[in-house]
Amino acid sequence: MHGPSPARPVEPVTATTATLSALLHSARRLTPLAWPTLIGQLAVLSFAVVDTVLVARFAAADLAALAVGTAAYITIFIGLMGVVAALGPIAGQLFGAGQHAKAGRQAHQAMWLALGLSVLGMVLLAFPQPFLALSRASPEVSAKVRAYLGVQALALPAALLFTVFRSFNTAVSRPKVVMGYQLGGLALKVPLSVALVFGVPAIDLPALGVVGCAIATAVAMWMQVVLAWLRVRRDPFYAPFELIGRGLDRPERVALLAQLRLGVPMGASIWTEMMGFAFMALFIARLGTTAVAGHQVAMNIVSVMFMVPLALASASAALVAQRIGAADPVDARRLGWHSLTIGLALATLMGSAVWVVRHVVVGWYTVDPAVQAAALSLIAWLVLFHVADAAQTVAAFVLRAYRIATVPLLIYIAALWGVGLGGGYYLAFNVSGSVPPALRGAPGYWFAATAGLVVAAALLMAFMALVLRAPAAPAKAPA
Repeated sequence: MHGPSPARPVEPVTATTATLSALLHSARRLTPLAWPTLIGQLAVLSFAVVDTVLVARFAAADLAALAVGTAAYITIFIGLMGVVAALGPIAGQLFGAGQHAKAGRQAHQAMWLALGLSVLGMVLLAFPQPFLALSRASPEVSAKVRAYLGVQALALPAALLFTVFRSFNTAVSRPKVVMGYQLGGLALKVPLSVALVFGVPAIDLPALGVVGCAIATAVAMWMQVVLAWLRVRRDPFYAPFELIGRGLDRPERVALLAQLRLGVPMGASIWTEMMGFAFMALFIARLGTTAVAGHQVAMNIVSVMFMVPLALASASAALVAQRIGAADPVDARRLGWHSLTIGLALATLMGSAVWVVRHVVVGWYTVDPAVQAAALSLIAWLVLFHVADAAQTVAAFVLRAYRIATVPLLIYIAALWGVGLGGGYYLAFNVSGSVPPALRGAPGYWFAATAGLVVAAALLMAFMALVLRAPAAPAKAPA
């Protein structure tokens, strides 16, 4: 007769298991905010894709005007958008603290800021001479650029006002609402652009070319703003924020200054990063058609990939800000580190996967063997480029949740412009006369850009570690 079987020993929970469990828990919290943001960003990115595809089939002069006009608009819009988007971390902290009405009042101040910046932006768009001179546009193209930007100026207030709506909803964990309107905007934009670019003879609608793209964008953007206003009026979720009913609050100096203190360096950081890569493309263009075409293919691939860490970073900033406002510094720190870890893991997986199928991916863009070879030589840096890009983005957004943006701006200037842009010029054009042949031309710029992103990522992560270790930082009360 056998005795009772001995009980199986229970294995202790290891530190690795606990860490993995905590990471998965954070991932489950981040995912509902990240995936709608990703889809919304892809919808916005599709606006430019639609315009390029349609105008490329219309006329070469219109395509040239679209390239110059888009560069001018983005240069102006991106910095202004960053200032307005500072509403996100501020409203997130207030929402986490349960101060809903105060978060709503801050949204009103952000609207005043958006309207004021719209005036500045519209004036700049009305005088595009610097962009025309830089591009050396012909008189025909210049006229089309002016007409395009004249219409885009009308879309700018809507774009900035919708940024207020997007930033506020992200801050209060409602990104699906924004995603729905961004998809709706794209659904309106596509058929309207087709009709306006090529015309509809049956109703005597003339072909407007590149200007038709701008009109379609303006209509779609203002449609989004109107729908957003109606949603805020009718959805009971927004009632505690007191956004509707008492009119628009008067401008408040303290609230506006609080947003400007965070928003100006935020906008400058985004502008610095964007312009660094824009100038990189301009300098590579000096190397010839094949070089710039290969660069455009490689940059488009990494730009689409970048949407994933950008969405994760946006979600992490919202949740970290909420936990700061809720006076839960431990959870805020945990979410910050877990967001960075998840971002690095996803970037490594994505970068490695694209690297494995790089020949297939490049083949989707071009069948020209010379352009394919040029693009593939740049994609050699893709994995490290994307991982570093993801790391610096998530770290910067976590720091914004703590209302810190000035130090990241200085890091961006030194790393992306100093190491990336300056180093790329040194290598690409063999300034010293001793640069190895493999690092001359466009590969030199990609090597330097990757190095710049690595430096930015390392410095931002190190600074993030200092901020998250500081016992007083997470306890900062919302303004």
